[in-house]
Amino acid sequence: MDSVIDLRVVTYRHPDAAALVARVQEEYVERYGSPDETPVDPGMFDPPEGLFLVAYVDGVPVGTGAWRRSPVRALGGSLGAEIKRMYVVPEQRGTGLARRILAELEETAVAAGHDLLVLETGLMQPEAIGLYESSGYVRIDGFGHYRSSDLNRCFGKRL
Repeated sequence: MDSVIDLRVVTYRHPDAAALVARVQEEYVERYGSPDETPVDPGMFDPPEGLFLVAYVDGVPVGTGAWRRSPVRALGGSLGAEIKRMYVVPEQRGTGLARRILAELEETAVAAGHDLLVLETGLMQPEAIGLYESSGYVRIDGFGHYRSSDLNRCFGKRL
């Protein structure tokens, strides 16, 4: 029997979102030695300024993805949004779930009037870089909290 995948819009403070954000922060500690210290205002992910998704497989929360309005301009875009908190639990990786979350983020950003998505990731996340590049994202100038880090990589995509 096929698994049931459900992508739900929730608040950043929703218990399932908070638990998965804590897990991604643990992964950042493993990969980089510290959690992501980018300042985050949970209200930035409330519609219409943003959106936060939790992915459920058979009712179990297993992934997140979000976007928030961004002042970053690149690739000729005029109204940008930044992808944040893309995460899929290790036991669900390789199933296409991250690609599905990313597609939903793109669709909802377009529906909200955005014509550009940007994001930061790092060299210690090669699978994330592969996902973004295979989904049409291209390198852009650095921005954000880690813009001066040698490990930082920024990407963008016109929508």
